[in-house]
Amino acid sequence: MASALFSSIVTIMKAWIINKLEGLSALQLTDFPDPRPAAGEVILDVAYAALNPADRYLAEGAYPSRPKFPHILGRDGAGTITAIGPDVTNWKPGDRALILRSDIGVSRAGTFAQHVTVPVDCLAEIPADWSMQQASGASLIYLTAHQALTMWGDLPPGIVLITGASGGVGVASLQLARALGHRIICLSRSAAKQAKLMEMGAELCLDPTQPTWPKKLKEHLGEKRVDLVIDNIGGPMFNDALETLGMNGKVSCVGRLAGPVPQFNTANLFFRRLRIGGVAASTYTREEAHRTWERCVKLLEQTHQLPLIDRVFPFDQLLEAFEYLAKGPMGKVLVAVNSPLEV
Repeated sequence: MASALFSSIVTIMKAWIINKLEGLSALQLTDFPDPRPAAGEVILDVAYAALNPADRYLAEGAYPSRPKFPHILGRDGAGTITAIGPDVTNWKPGDRALILRSDIGVSRAGTFAQHVTVPVDCLAEIPADWSMQQASGASLIYLTAHQALTMWGDLPPGIVLITGASGGVGVASLQLARALGHRIICLSRSAAKQAKLMEMGAELCLDPTQPTWPKKLKEHLGEKRVDLVIDNIGGPMFNDALETLGMNGKVSCVGRLAGPVPQFNTANLFFRRLRIGGVAASTYTREEAHRTWERCVKLLEQTHQLPLIDRVFPFDQLLEAFEYLAKGPMGKVLVAVNSPLEV
C-alpha cells in the first residue's frame, strides 16, 4: 500500500514551457511535473544545458518538427543520473553523462528543465578531462562539424574555409579540421575573435563584411584554391564563398543565419564541378552517432583540444541567453540549470 501511494505522488520541477510556435517570447518558466523513466530510460539531473540556433527555429515554427504541447526545448545537456527505468543495467544513479543526438528537445521534452528523461542509447560518458560545462554543449556541434568535414568521404588534407567560424559549430569545425590535417581559413567579423581563432589553429582570418576579403584570400593562397567550405551563414556571402573553390570543390551547408542566398546562379557550379550538400546531425543513427562521437573525442585528445564555452547564464535568464547567442558568441552559450554559474 505504501509503495503504491508513493508512486502516485507527483513531484514538481522548474522548466521552460512553450505552448505555441510563436517564437522564443512564448517561453515561460513555470512549475511542471517531474518526468519518470520508462523502460530503457534514465532521469538526468541537468547540470547545464546548451543553446542552439535550431531551438529558436523550432520555437518560430521554422523547423520540420511539430512537437506536442506543452513542449520543453533544449537539445544539449549534461548532468547526473538520479533514477533508472526498467531494464537499465549499464547506467546507475550517480553516474555523470552527456546527451548525444536524439529527439530530446525536438519531439520529446528537452533540457531546459531541471530533469529530463533520456533513452540509454542516447547517453555517453563525459571524457575524464572535461568539465560538466564543456560536456553540456559538445555533442551536437562536434557531430555536426564531423559530418560537414566527412560527408564527401575521407578528404585528403586540404584547404577548408569556415564561415561563421566563431560560433559553436564553427569552432568545432576548426578543431576537428586541424586534427585531420587541413589548412583552415576562418571568416569572422570581430578582430578579437579572429585573434582567438588564429590561436586555435587558423592559418588566416578575414572579415566577411569587407568586400575585399575574397581578393585577400586569393592573394594568400596563390595558385591554390579552397577545397571545402563549411557554411554556417548562408545569405549573400554564400556566393562569395562559392567563388573561392577550386576544381571539384565542395560546400557543406550547416546553417542559414543570414537567410536565403539571393540570385544564386547554378551555372557557377558547372565548370569546376562544384557540389553542395546539406548537413543534419539528426540523420545519424544512434549507432553512427556513438561511433562518430568516439572519433571526435579521440581527435580532440590527439591535438589536446577542449570544447570552448563563451558564457554561462542563470537558468532564469534563458531569454537573455538567446539574445546573447544571436549576437554571435565565441563558442557555446549555456544556462546553469542545477549547478552554479562558475565551477
